[in-house]
Amino acid sequence: MEKKSILEKYAALWLLLLTIGIWQIICAGLNVSDFIFPSPYQIALNLNEFKGEIMRHAWTTFWTTMVGFGISIVVGVFLGFLIGSSRMAYDAFYPLMTAFNALPKAAFVPILVVWFGIGAGPAILTAFLISFFPIMVNIATGLSTLEPELEDVLRVLGASRIDILKKVGVPRCLPYFFASLKVAITLAFVGTTVSEMNASNQGIGYLLVSAGSAMRMPLAFAGLVVIGIMAMLMYEFFAVVEKRTTSWAHRGKN
Repeated sequence: MEKKSILEKYAALWLLLLTIGIWQIICAGLNVSDFIFPSPYQIALNLNEFKGEIMRHAWTTFWTTMVGFGISIVVGVFLGFLIGSSRMAYDAFYPLMTAFNALPKAAFVPILVVWFGIGAGPAILTAFLISFFPIMVNIATGLSTLEPELEDVLRVLGASRIDILKKVGVPRCLPYFFASLKVAITLAFVGTTVSEMNASNQGIGYLLVSAGSAMRMPLAFAGLVVIGIMAMLMYEFFAVVEKRTTSWAHRGKN
């Protein structure tokens, strides 16, 4: 295996630095107002000036997202195994789940506020509602696409349906599962932020609304940066766990 060059190894970092540099040059060169489009420098100043307030709101967003995401994993895995292991369940549940996923989750926020009040409840449930579907679909896909020939061989050897799912289905699903986690965690942050913007007095979503109404655009962009950083870190966390857990699925890849 050839070693990656420094440029290849840190390609994402170089691209990020290049983007920030171009962004700063455009804002400075065209003298763009911070009210219209704040520069990276102004965003960094606000991140430092309001770091205490931002961290407090970020922690609220983080733990509510993780709770909702944890619920989505449990429900998504359960429904995925149910749908993927039974043709009848697949035909019954999959169309309904697809229709449910097409509904705009922001429309659920006012309903959740009526049921659970303003606060963490709607944010947790919105994060769950928006993130469980990718997990369910990937688990169901991994199970429903087992090779028929392989199943026939295992049945000839005396394996039951449960044995096939345990010995073959679960390992087959792991790459799909971790791929879905990386997608779902970013969606969970979106769901939490949307709920906080409409039904909370804390969290990054609330900070975005407050900063926007006060015309403090650099602070609003700072909140967006924090959301992006948290989502990126969780994405990378699951990517590392995926490589350590399913290294057999990445053989031969740099």
